[in-house]
Amino acid sequence: MKLSIAVLAMTVSMCVSAETYLESQDGKYLGQLGGSKYDANSTSNPYGRYGSKYSPDSINNPYGRYGSKYSNESPNNPYATQQPRIINR
Repeated sequence: MKLSIAVLAMTVSMCVSAETYLESQDGKYLGQLGGSKYDANSTSNPYGRYGSKYSPDSINNPYGRYGSKYSNESPNNPYATQQPRIINR
């Protein structure tokens, strides 16, 4: 029992510390998921390259290639076939 709890705790800590980010189908980095709103690479940073609603590289830009609800490369389009991949390293 103690061993299984230790293994579970170690697995959870490894998942939390792993970097999870978005990558477009053509391999372009689109920002870190679950990052701090102050992290320059986070999709949660409203002023950063990957979180701003004005940045062309942001999934939060409603008019951009990766954020528009009409774009085939956007996770915001439920019918898109080329959405970014979630990478967990």
